[in-house]
Amino acid sequence: MADMTSAFVIGHPIAHSRSPMIHGHWLAAHDIAGEYRAVDVAPGDLPGFLESVRRGLFCGGNVTIPHKEAVFEAVHRRDAAASAIGAVNTLWLDNGQLIGGNTDAYGFAANLDAGAPHWRAAETALVLGAGGAARAVLHALREAGIGKVTVANRSAARAGELALAFPGVKPAGLDQASALLAKTDLLINTTSLGMKGQPPLDLDLDALQDHAIVTDIVYAPLTTPLLARAKSRGLKTVDGLGMLLHQAVPGFERWFGVRPAVTPQLRAMIVADLEGAR
Repeated sequence: MADMTSAFVIGHPIAHSRSPMIHGHWLAAHDIAGEYRAVDVAPGDLPGFLESVRRGLFCGGNVTIPHKEAVFEAVHRRDAAASAIGAVNTLWLDNGQLIGGNTDAYGFAANLDAGAPHWRAAETALVLGAGGAARAVLHALREAGIGKVTVANRSAARAGELALAFPGVKPAGLDQASALLAKTDLLINTTSLGMKGQPPLDLDLDALQDHAIVTDIVYAPLTTPLLARAKSRGLKTVDGLGMLLHQAVPGFERWFGVRPAVTPQLRAMIVADLEGAR
C-alpha cells in the first residue's frame, strides 16, 4: 500500500530548496506522521517521476525550476490560477488523476496582506520584469481588482507579449519605469536584479509618492537595494520571504489535511538559514 503521507518538491537542481524545512516545521508542529522531501529530477526523467506520482507513490508535491511549464502540459487538469499563470507549482491526486495548481499568486497576495494590509486599495501598480513570477503577480493584481497595471521589462516586446495574456495591462520598457513612478501606488520587482550575485536594480525612487508601497519578490538578501532605498524614503516595504512561506500553505493543507500558519517562529527559522548561507 502506498504511503499517502509522503510529499515532495522536484527541481533540477533542488538542493538549495527551503521547502523541506518549511513543510518539515509544519509536520512537526502538527505532530503529523508524514514526510516532505526534495527530489532532484532531471528534465528527461520527469515523465517517469510523474508516473510514479500517478501510481500513488506520493500524495502530491511542489514543482520548481525548470519543470513548472512541462508539468503544466502533463497534468490531467489545472486550477484557475495555474491556467492563468501558465505554470504549475503544486500537484495532487484526484481519483488517480494528476491535478496541477499554482499557489504563487496566493502567496504574493497573502504576503502583502500580512505586511501592507491596505495594498488592495492601490489604484495603480507597476510590475518590473516579465518572467514567470510576473505572471503570478499580474494574476494576483487582477484578482485584487487593481485596475491600472503596467509591466515594464528590459525587452519591451516581451512585456507586450505578457500584456496580451492579461487584458488591460500596459507594456513598457524598463527604461520607462522612472517616468511611471509618480503615478504608481504599488511597485513590485519580479526581476532577479538585486538578488545575491546579481547587479542591483538601478531605479531612482524619488518620484514615488509618500503613500506608495514597494515590494520585492527576491528574498536573498531580505533587504534588497530597492527595498533599502524605499525604506530610506520612509515608504512602506514588504520583502519577498513571506511569498515563499505563504505559497506553501495551500499545498500542505491539501496533502496533510491541516491548514498551517505562517508564524514568526517559522520566518525566524528560515531567516537564520538564509543568513547562514551567506
